[in-house]
Amino acid sequence: MIIVKEYRGHIRNWEELCEKLDISTTLTREERENEILVKGYAKWGYDIGNYMHGMFAFALFDEEKQELFCLRDHFGTKPFYYYETADGKLLYGTFIRDIINQEGFVKELNPDMLQIYMSLTYVGGEDTFFKGLKKLMPGYYLINKDGKTTITRYWKPEFKPDNSKSLDEWADEIHSTVAQMMSEVKTADETAESFLSGGVDSSYVLAMSDVKHTNSCGYDDERFDESFLAKKTADILGRENTKCLVTPEDYFDIVPYVMYNMEQPLGDASAIAFAIACRETAKNTKLCYSGEGADEFFGGYNMYRNAERYGDNLKTFYVGNTNIMKEDEKKKILKYYNEDVLPINIVKNTYKEIEGYDPLTKMQNIDIQVWLEGDIYFNVDKMGAAFDLEIRMPLTDRRVFDIASRMPSEFKVNEEQNKVAFRTAASKVLPEDIAFRKKLGFIVPIRIWLADSKYNADVRRLLNSDIADKFFNLNEINAIFEDYISGNSDNWRKIWTIYTFLVWYEEYFVKR
Repeated sequence: MIIVKEYRGHIRNWEELCEKLDISTTLTREERENEILVKGYAKWGYDIGNYMHGMFAFALFDEEKQELFCLRDHFGTKPFYYYETADGKLLYGTFIRDIINQEGFVKELNPDMLQIYMSLTYVGGEDTFFKGLKKLMPGYYLINKDGKTTITRYWKPEFKPDNSKSLDEWADEIHSTVAQMMSEVKTADETAESFLSGGVDSSYVLAMSDVKHTNSCGYDDERFDESFLAKKTADILGRENTKCLVTPEDYFDIVPYVMYNMEQPLGDASAIAFAIACRETAKNTKLCYSGEGADEFFGGYNMYRNAERYGDNLKTFYVGNTNIMKEDEKKKILKYYNEDVLPINIVKNTYKEIEGYDPLTKMQNIDIQVWLEGDIYFNVDKMGAAFDLEIRMPLTDRRVFDIASRMPSEFKVNEEQNKVAFRTAASKVLPEDIAFRKKLGFIVPIRIWLADSKYNADVRRLLNSDIADKFFNLNEINAIFEDYISGNSDNWRKIWTIYTFLVWYEEYFVKR
């Protein structure tokens, strides 16, 4: 007998799988997805992940084999953690809190991770901030039998450019595939809302969906407020739009709650605004769409235009989308510094795998394997769970990635535009000024708020606390803060990254 021990997710191609596995489509979603896991494992064994599309992480116990089988989806949209106790017992789950509260778990900080975090602003790679607790990485499965654990990779992102198609042909393939995703992303009896920014990704998802109501973030400061662009898109498409006003008071007040529910620190300032958006959206719906994945798959970041200039040097420094603090600075700041712990080590093996790819494809591959898992999908999953909001990402799908993996780089990024083919596809259902709008990102006025004494009292408190004194040279981190207050706005990210770690540490090692 096969028992589902742990499962979180949404199996997108459930109808196809129910037909293949002789499962009744009249079952509830929970019943049918459990049946898919059990019967799919019985039929395909360890290869089950290659038959499934969607967002999922699960653990199955095979009573006959006395074997535990755990698997995480291809891109890591759902997390999975594991920990081996001193007596050899394997603890596992999709929430860290469920693991650290079990008998045999020894809660200790992994100080090496702080060095990684100070550069990346997120937890990159398989290690975590809890010593001995590891992430099962995307595209991997775990087997535990007779006290022995083995980890196997069942999928990895690979790129094989096909030069036989035109831009319009690529756009047509994207468009038809996105249409298929939208037909699978929910059932007819489900009602979804959608997050909507001023960008093309969320706008495209909205245009291809039957969503009637959209949700956007905005600020009082017009320099940062993109909500009017979202409202314009919603109006053009005939959908309703609600603006969630993010105030500095609300922003700073919610930080401890966010860091606790993240379970590991995240220094991405947009994550706090996203949390507020999730909180407000969850008041009206339990299902929401979001547009993550397209930037990494189809070349959406402006820095990708520098790929050719970086060339082979990428493997010496490029670890992913963020790298805010160099090693010399960390040596000055940190009381404990391990010379052997470098962010670039996380991707050394990946660079060996992608030798021969062009520079843009290398950057994309690194971002898909490190940045997406460590920051973007991590944030979406944790904040959705924190507010009991299920967030589905139609553009994150192996079949969408398959198109990107075959598309030559010239149809992703050129001198004038990023995400060229994807925008061309979106222009089939969106006005050109929306489909080809310059990427702005999810902007937060934190660089201004953080310098304001009305809001930064807790930042000052923690930068001068006994907690900070455990890890940092207080004079050094406060010098960075004062330099920022004096006008060096580039330092805000460093301060925010230090602050979010301290808030998280206080939540997990002081208060609890």
